[in-house]
Formats: sequence, structure tokens, C-alpha cells
Amino acid sequence: MPALLVSVQAMELLWVGLNFLGVERTTTEPSVHTVADVHLSYMPYSHSVGTMLGAALLAAGVLWAATRRRDLSVAVGLGIASHLVLDLVTHAPDLVLAPGVPSPGLGLGLYSAAPWAAFLLELGYGILCWRIYRGSRALLATIVLFNLADVSMFFAAIPGPEELLPRSPMLLPALVLVQIVVTLVLTGLLARRGAAGPAIAGDMVHSAGRA
Repeated sequence: MPALLVSVQAMELLWVGLNFLGVERTTTEPSVHTVADVHLSYMPYSHSVGTMLGAALLAAGVLWAATRRRDLSVAVGLGIASHLVLDLVTHAPDLVLAPGVPSPGLGLGLYSAAPWAAFLLELGYGILCWRIYRGSRALLATIVLFNLADVSMFFAAIPGPEELLPRSPMLLPALVLVQIVVTLVLTGLLARRGAAGPAIAGDMVHSAGRA
């Protein structure tokens, strides 16, 4: 379970680290009211198609060599690769094919065009995974509450910490890191093995702990 939970957030954790190191950059509009005002301006290492798929294959290969467990290797590889799915739907065209290949930019732009729809999509996705996994009510509450914790990022009429981002550019990766760690721990504690298998829990934390 820990390996599966970490796998779905592996690329986001890499993004946090590279932002802190100054390798990747996040910029904002002069005023930030929703996620549409936040621009992931440079992230070819953590959020390119080639990097994500390459990391998935590498992790699966290393796990297979170390454990000879096909189920774990495939699940972790799919967990890492799955991060790309929601990102392609929600991100602005800021996902590149590979480092050094700046175009074409990929992403349907739901965050920019309709932040409220992105919020409903991510909340619904988390609840769907919970339903398939047959999780506990406490796990459902965790999914819903952590999505609601981000609600101000998706609705301009609701003020929140995003208004501090123009003055504190490192606040966003810091907040994302805290949320990822907390949701990983809570999901790991509350998840129970269901008929659908534990990999669905990883998808739930992916939705609950997204930026």
C-alpha cells in the first residue's frame, strides 16, 4: 500500500522538489483568485509525457528486478503513469512531450477555462474511486474534506490562501507538499483492502491531494 500511494504522487513530489531548487518555475498573475491565475510556466522534468512514462517503466522494472512481484511492479508503474491522465484534462497546454521539446504543449485547459468544472471533476473522480474500492465512510470523508480544502482555488468568490501567492511564490509548492503528505498518511491509515484491490486507493489520494 505505501508504494502504491506514493506512486500516484511521485511526479508531484518531484515537481515540489524541483520548484524549491529553482529548476522548475511557477508564476502567477499580479492577483490570484483561482487556479486559472497560477501558471506552471516551466516543468519539463516533472510533468512531461516522456518523463512520466519513463519513470513508470523504470520504477516497474526496478521493482520487478528486486521483488519478482509482477502485481506490485505493474501497479506502481500504472500509478505513476496515471498522474498524466487527469493532468491532460485539467492543465493548460503546459505539458510537454519531453525535456527539451517545448512544443506542442498538451492539456485541455480545464483549470483555466472552467476552474469550477475541474473542482467537480476531481471531487467526482475521488468519490468514484472510493465507491469502486468500497472504502469506509471515514475514507470518503477524507476525500471530500481535502477536496473542499482547495475550494477557494476554484471559485473566485471564495477567498483563500491563494491570494498570498503573488507575494510568496514558494507558498504553493509548500502547501502542495503538506497536503500530499497528510493525505498519503490518512488514506494509508483509512484504506482497507476491497474487492477491487488496493491500487484504487492510490487514485483516491491522487484526487484528494492534488494542487
